[in-house]
Amino acid sequence: MFKTNITQLLKIEYPIIQAPMAGGITTSKLVAEVSNAGGFGMIGAGYMTPNQIREQIKEIKQLTSKPFGINLFVPNEFTYTESEVKSALQKLQPFRNQLHINEENNIDIPTCDQVIETFNEQIKVVIKEKVPVCSFTFGIPSKEIISKLKMNGIILIGTATTVVEAIENQKSGMDMVVVQGSEAGGHRGNFITQSQDSLIGLMSLIPQVVDHVSIPVIAAGGIMDGRGLMASLSLGATGVQMGTAFLTCIESGAHQVYKEAIMNAKEDQVVLTRAFSGKYARGIKNKFISELEKHEDLLPDFPVQNALTQTIRKASSSQENPDYLSLWSGQSPRLAKNQSVKMLFNTILTEAKEIHKRI
Repeated sequence: MFKTNITQLLKIEYPIIQAPMAGGITTSKLVAEVSNAGGFGMIGAGYMTPNQIREQIKEIKQLTSKPFGINLFVPNEFTYTESEVKSALQKLQPFRNQLHINEENNIDIPTCDQVIETFNEQIKVVIKEKVPVCSFTFGIPSKEIISKLKMNGIILIGTATTVVEAIENQKSGMDMVVVQGSEAGGHRGNFITQSQDSLIGLMSLIPQVVDHVSIPVIAAGGIMDGRGLMASLSLGATGVQMGTAFLTCIESGAHQVYKEAIMNAKEDQVVLTRAFSGKYARGIKNKFISELEKHEDLLPDFPVQNALTQTIRKASSSQENPDYLSLWSGQSPRLAKNQSVKMLFNTILTEAKEIHKRI
């Protein structure tokens, strides 16, 4: 019952992909344990340097002989003015004071050229290290990059939040597409439609995308257990990508304060915000989000705001203070558990088999 075109293409036992959560969550142990359990582990490499990527790939290969993949952020043009940055820093100063951050505001804001150069170097590492699968968020890479990856036998996965974005992924040559429902935690993967116009619930999005593309569709957004897996497969998806469920696992690199915040949260506390990064993302509402809510429209775009809040997030983490952490989470936090990857897989598969029997 678990054999789909995704299990065949990715050479896995179960159609379950661990979402590539950037920022240190997807530890080598987490990725390897997911692949060893019969799913597909993914490195969230959006913020990683090429050297860090190379090192982690080598670590994972020591821990598993099973296939795993990597996710990269597609660079987008961005602009900002000095006055925008100055204004944003003024708004952030009270938080810096509360966290006793004393160092000067020497923020290293990347340029578009630097972001593009890093992305191209990341691609080179993926090819050189022979990672079998590469997925993309925030857009579609150039034809040249797609062609180069395919020439090296790498399977490509795109991300879409609407039917139009899914069609564009197929046209570009992606081998499969992750459809991200509005329930999904973390950053929105939209790249054609504005974030606020692409908030389609997963149960509505799956069948509409399936009717318009011929490539395999992977469902993402609020899926935490066997019920979510079976619902997604019933609607035409051939696999699921799960983030928050793996984030609270023992092997995840998320801070314990972060894990506890998710496990103690209720569904109505999970909101969309651009306060932390300048791009809409879904997470648990805390003091930082609440106090910047009224200024959100004035904040610089990603990755500028993300650079400006970095020291705040780091200090908050080291002080074990959840008030100023980006607590990204999907809309099903009540279903999160602190358990091993193996236990999570056992639960998902047991539930899915029981549902299959009942139906």
